[in-house]
Amino acid sequence: MKEYDIKITEVLEKTVQVQAESREEAEAIASENWNNSMYDMDSAEDYADVSFQVGEERDISPPELMNVLLVKPGEYPKPVQIGTELENLQEAVGGYIQCEYPYEEPVGIICNEEGKLNGAVLNRALYGEDGELQDIIAGDFLVVGLTEESFGSLTDEQMKRFEAKFHQPETFVKMGKSIMVLPIPEDQVKRTMAKRMSREGPGREESPKGDHKVIRFPAGYEM
Repeated sequence: MKEYDIKITEVLEKTVQVQAESREEAEAIASENWNNSMYDMDSAEDYADVSFQVGEERDISPPELMNVLLVKPGEYPKPVQIGTELENLQEAVGGYIQCEYPYEEPVGIICNEEGKLNGAVLNRALYGEDGELQDIIAGDFLVVGLTEESFGSLTDEQMKRFEAKFHQPETFVKMGKSIMVLPIPEDQVKRTMAKRMSREGPGREESPKGDHKVIRFPAGYEM
């Protein structure tokens, strides 16, 4: 579907009687009278012609949407539909995008390129196939499908699998050259999500409890 600008031009004609000594004087008098709004040219009798001129063309096709997984710090992942344009992706992660391709299958991660520099809350850890820490994502990120040319929807199976993979929100504690990855308790996650929904200010957080992992930083890694 496209949208077009159409210029519509209406032509009105009216014959009036003017007393003058010459054609030039008659035309000048008629011009002055018209400028002074002495001639009413709104009636249907004054209509002479109309023309239509097609101008600029714009594509107004519905935006293409893709089904992806949105993962926020301290919250459970949720399936969302977003547009495929760059501005849609930037809005979703809150800034310039960075793409990570940590998996052999056609699935990628889109996060904020400046998340760590801007002090965004650390979100989830990424591990290699050997279980070693590869990275920690700061701020909101998207799990997306990959096509031959761009990003696309996750399949239903991928959506379920990556929801399970990133289901448990995590918090991180630096201990010398190591980092402790702690799962955030369910009750604390629910409070966080409830506060976000109600736009309340952040409350006092409890120390995470439960199982945890202690992982050594890769050489040169910075939180």
